[in-house]
Amino acid sequence: MLYTQPVLILGGGLMGLAVAHQLARKGKSVIVLSRCRNEAAGFVAAGMLAPHAEGLQGDLLDLGEFSLERVSKWVASIESDSGIECGLRLCGVVNPFVSEVERDNFPTSKLGVPLTRSELQKEVPGIADSWGCGLLFPQDGQIDNRRRLMRALEKACVSLGVRFQEGVEVLELHHHQGVFKSIKIRSAEGHFQEIFAQEAVLCSGAWSGQLVKELPIFPVKGQMMSVQGPKDAFRRVIFGPGTYLVPRDDGLVVVGATSEPEAGFVEGLTPNGQRRLQTGMLALLPGACQWPPMERWWGFRPCTPDQAPLLGSSFIDGLWLATGHHRNGVLLAAITSELMSILICGQSLSSRELQSLQAFRWDRFED
Repeated sequence: MLYTQPVLILGGGLMGLAVAHQLARKGKSVIVLSRCRNEAAGFVAAGMLAPHAEGLQGDLLDLGEFSLERVSKWVASIESDSGIECGLRLCGVVNPFVSEVERDNFPTSKLGVPLTRSELQKEVPGIADSWGCGLLFPQDGQIDNRRRLMRALEKACVSLGVRFQEGVEVLELHHHQGVFKSIKIRSAEGHFQEIFAQEAVLCSGAWSGQLVKELPIFPVKGQMMSVQGPKDAFRRVIFGPGTYLVPRDDGLVVVGATSEPEAGFVEGLTPNGQRRLQTGMLALLPGACQWPPMERWWGFRPCTPDQAPLLGSSFIDGLWLATGHHRNGVLLAAITSELMSILICGQSLSSRELQSLQAFRWDRFED
């Protein structure tokens, strides 16, 4: 048996690394337990920071805006601790629409700048003829999560003394009379072990519901691809219905993403999924279909019944929740890690922070 008092982070993906980093910055001892960090959703996502272009509403829009306000400072802290530039670009996002009626009925239309057809063409040269107008959300942006942010977070955590156990599968959580006690793990070498701790943070993404059956989290598979365009072919993210194009600063364009809740945890690319990406790219920016393909990949988003995260305390004292972010994990990582570090370190919450946590309690689905 291994006895330890550090905070255990159950999951080494984007959310786990973000929480570990913030806790370590506040002087906490942290251990990250990860089965395979390269499988994490943070490597799969397109890195959009777009609560307005996504058309979020209600409490989720408020949380997304809260996180967007924090993202520059959050990224600066990661870059300072790691020495790696994360590729943050508040480049703006353009949503194209067929008609003005469709545009004006978009949930966040009043928070964007309306574009005529000619203005849309100026913002996105080469956009398909079928789009008659658009919305520009200049406040939204992107970050290069797959190539930069994840690696920067890993290095930042290491620089602050965070310890990693890779290849570890968390099998069970143990609690007694509602108080967290330990976890049972299987190591990369196949050895079983019990790790005791007073606190743990569940950041296991789509697998969180398997570990804690009471949590309504299920996987939604997504497939993506990238093509190599000319540098500065277009600078705005294009967010169309069902497909988006995210241009990196070196000309790489990330194309995403399918949504396949029926797939469960079935791994791998499918011809149908890849065709949908190609068709979506053709419908938005026909010229991009001539650019050479670079990568194709897939992953699992952690989804809840209302497609919003589970944050804060759980029904087990000492087990904290930072999971279920669905397609907004990159957007919400800044505020999630901030809120969790405040809670775990016993600091006072502002009224806005408290309201955010109340809105995303784990038991909000109960009658």
